[in-house]
Amino acid sequence: MADLMDTADVSGRFALQGHDTAHPLIRPVDAASLILVDRSTRAPRLLFGRRNPSLRFMPGKFVFPGGRVDAGDRHVPVYGMLDAESERRLSARVSRPSAARARALALAAIRETFEEAGLIIGTREAGAPERLPAGWDGFVDAGVFPNLEALTFVARAITPPRLARRFDTRFFMADAGDVAHRVEGVVGPEAEIVETAWLTIAEARKAELPDITLAIVDEVEARLKGGNRPWQPVPFYFTRRGRVYREALS
Repeated sequence: MADLMDTADVSGRFALQGHDTAHPLIRPVDAASLILVDRSTRAPRLLFGRRNPSLRFMPGKFVFPGGRVDAGDRHVPVYGMLDAESERRLSARVSRPSAARARALALAAIRETFEEAGLIIGTREAGAPERLPAGWDGFVDAGVFPNLEALTFVARAITPPRLARRFDTRFFMADAGDVAHRVEGVVGPEAEIVETAWLTIAEARKAELPDITLAIVDEVEARLKGGNRPWQPVPFYFTRRGRVYREALS
């Protein structure tokens, strides 16, 4: 568990939007993002997608693939399990922790990466799935089971209050080598993601990233330099009384 010594005010690096009283205080919904890392080059590269400029939420911004958890994510047959440290930390600081909830979060990150970037994180070692819940048809077509063993929980961030949309997002990391299948035509001018880009960390810092995405990039850099060990703390960003705090989930 985190203690008070692990919590720091990091408001200075965020351009917080003012509280809009037109929006009520709403509970953030569970969401997940996947950070794919390509280590085949000297400098690691991360996968980003640029959101369609016509969207109301973060238009034109480069982000990691991700979105909210769907009901079907709780009922997907998978290959392998999350590592014990990831599962334990996913259950920290939540009102109703459960292994099923942690599993659904990881699966949401995998599904959203397919839906937004056309990349399937999984394996054919367990054969081909015959039937999966709605939203997972692409995995059936590709003959791939989603692979939870490929993911590590690396960060968490909650959208500030008084915004029209609020998400409690868990960020997972996986290696680009765990992409088992690619589907063309998912990314394009009419899609949610109009282009994808593999950027080094230096390149990402110059791109049009939301503040929280840039903060997570810094966390990923530190994690990679530390060897991406299971015991490395997981940063948790949240807002309280108009200030942004970073807490380490150890």
